[in-house]
Amino acid sequence: MAAIVQPTRPQIAVSAAIFRDGKVLLTRRARSPAKGFYSLPGGRVEFGESLHQALAREINEETGLDIEIIGLAGWREVLPAAAGAGHYLIMSFAARWAAREPVLNDELDDYRWIAPAALASLGDLKLTGGLEEVIQSAHRLIGP
Repeated sequence: MAAIVQPTRPQIAVSAAIFRDGKVLLTRRARSPAKGFYSLPGGRVEFGESLHQALAREINEETGLDIEIIGLAGWREVLPAAAGAGHYLIMSFAARWAAREPVLNDELDDYRWIAPAALASLGDLKLTGGLEEVIQSAHRLIGP
C-alpha cells in the first residue's frame, strides 16, 4: 500500500455542529488524522465548491444526513505536528438536522448525540482540540 502524500500547501476543510432536539452530533474518526477522537463530521473542500456545497456533500457522505446550514460558528487551524502531517484551515458551521438517521461511512466508527452542556463532563471521550468552543459558538447561533 502506497503512503499518503500530504499536499505542500494548507488545505481548506469544513465541519458542522449539527443540532437535533437540543443535542449536537459527535463522530469518532476511524483513521488518521485524529483516529479515535470525537469531532464534528466534515472534510476537505474540493476545487470549485463553495463552502456550503462542500459541507452538505461531506455531511451526506460521512453520515447520510441532510442538514440546514445556519452560519459560520468559527474556524480552527491545524498545523502539521510531524513530518508528513497535513496543514488545514477548518471552517466550522452551525447546522440543524433536517432528515434521515446517521449511517456512517468508513471514515467514522461511532457517533453520539450529546447535550452541549454535558461536553465538559465527558472525561472518557477523547475530543479534538477546540471542539468545545466551536460547539458553544454554534449553539449560540442555533438559539433555544
